[in-house]
Amino acid sequence: MRPYKLIVATVLSTLAGAAVAVPAVLGTPAQAAPPHPGPIVKLWNWNWNSVARECTDVLGPAGYGAVQVSPPTDSMSKGGSVWWDVYQPARYTLTSKFGDENAFRNMVKACHDAGVKVHVDAVINHMTGQGSTSYGGYTFGKYDYPGLYSSGDFHSPTCTINDSDYVNDGWRVQNCELLGLSDLNTGSEYVRDQIAGYLNRLTDLGVDGFRVDAAKHIHPGDLAAIRSKLKGSPYIHQEVIQGKDEAVQPGQYTGVGDVHEFVYGRKLKEQFTGQIKWLSSFGQSWGLSVPSDKAVVFVDNHDTERNGSTLNYKYGDAYRLANVFMLAWPYGTPRVYSGFTWNDKEAGPPSAGGGFVTDADCGNGRWTCFHRQMTGMVGFNRAVAGTPVGNWYDNGNNLIAFSRGGKGWVAINNEGGSVTRTFATGLPAGTYANVAGGGSVTVGANGSASVTVPARGAIAIHTGAGPGPTPTVNPGKVATSFNATVTTYYGQNVFVVGNVAELGGWDPAKAVALSSTGYPVWKATAALPANTRIEYKYIKKNPDGSVTWESDPNRSFTTPSGGTTTRDDTWR
Repeated sequence: MRPYKLIVATVLSTLAGAAVAVPAVLGTPAQAAPPHPGPIVKLWNWNWNSVARECTDVLGPAGYGAVQVSPPTDSMSKGGSVWWDVYQPARYTLTSKFGDENAFRNMVKACHDAGVKVHVDAVINHMTGQGSTSYGGYTFGKYDYPGLYSSGDFHSPTCTINDSDYVNDGWRVQNCELLGLSDLNTGSEYVRDQIAGYLNRLTDLGVDGFRVDAAKHIHPGDLAAIRSKLKGSPYIHQEVIQGKDEAVQPGQYTGVGDVHEFVYGRKLKEQFTGQIKWLSSFGQSWGLSVPSDKAVVFVDNHDTERNGSTLNYKYGDAYRLANVFMLAWPYGTPRVYSGFTWNDKEAGPPSAGGGFVTDADCGNGRWTCFHRQMTGMVGFNRAVAGTPVGNWYDNGNNLIAFSRGGKGWVAINNEGGSVTRTFATGLPAGTYANVAGGGSVTVGANGSASVTVPARGAIAIHTGAGPGPTPTVNPGKVATSFNATVTTYYGQNVFVVGNVAELGGWDPAKAVALSSTGYPVWKATAALPANTRIEYKYIKKNPDGSVTWESDPNRSFTTPSGGTTTRDDTWR
């Protein structure tokens, strides 16, 4: 469930839920397969134009299987001041603060053209908590949505879910109002038809799957009935937060579709803030309630990053390494999360003009764009799919390594110093690109490799990942790789700017962005004029919009007449 701040200030700590046990659901349509190959990426609160661009430029080339987008329905409007207004739908038209129906349609097409499926965050348990005006200019009341629902379409008499209900009364969890939100009577055929009609409209627009919000607060029999009305076989994954000894448990929903495994992220926080050596046995024996083949797993989501139950982007290296582990370890369907930076847990995403979300900008410090740091690990995840863990190693503390069949090997160092040793990788002899941090690893004939795993860093190699392709550039240009070792704080990004137009002509606004995938080494490749003297500097763009230049003098070199060249630098 989403923590909506309506009338209480502590909603972010009231996410537990429950429900009565039910028999297995029979007669439901076939569940679509998870998005494989490739994991899911959740671009939370990104507008449709930005998702479309990201599918084309990043997600498709990286191999992400699907993108989960935010609720597209018209919702109550808080003018962009909060994030949770989109989880209070006002009607099922596509007039949200992320764009209109045409922008949504174009986004779906762009993602499909890039080979990326689209999943929609579907809010179908409830409507809003009070009357208001929507982003689309629609006026409504808490139990009155002209042309859609009236008071008879909600559970009545109304009741409130109390904390004790999660353990003692599953019926109330699924029939009373969550945080004051008007609770739809999903047992009603009319309500089911309206919900199914909305989801089918999205399917008609090309949507491939649905993440069902607050599924825990809907009886699984009701969800199965709604699903039976859906066109095709969309992939369904449901938000069912597990609480110990509660009446509603995730296993009650696996007959409807896959289920989010919340314990997964909680356990990874424990390990990556403690000792990761214990991860050799990571799986259901750790208290995970959803079997691997039915689980969607994640290090964090937009709720847990705010309520403190999991790691989040503010944990820096530990967060990054936990995501590396998730994409390397064989459990569930992994989902990588990217949202926006925040200090106020209630604050909404960057917006303008009445609260409509502005384009995501990965260089201004307002958007985490974390999924870009995981692009190499997406390829690893695809390459090792279906293979077992082998060659486990740990140093008794915070360095681990393991192979995946004969297809991949990863080492994760969560310690403060680098570690050099020889590892058994299980891979054929050869030279492989380190997709988790740059550089390459040479594996000998006996399958072993001597490597240095950097402090708070990782190495991941897999078959099919050679030293890296040579970029293709136009005649008269030279593919120039910039590798800059730069220490930053979260929200800072690194760019290279120089005296030629291809490097922005010394204009910071036109500088070339470097990728932090191999942090602390930031990388980019630019096609520069051949036989030309190049002067350049690295700059940091800060979260407040200011720019920090490295010290004088300008760096310089002359490009060759063709081919490639590399600049390996350290910030000064």
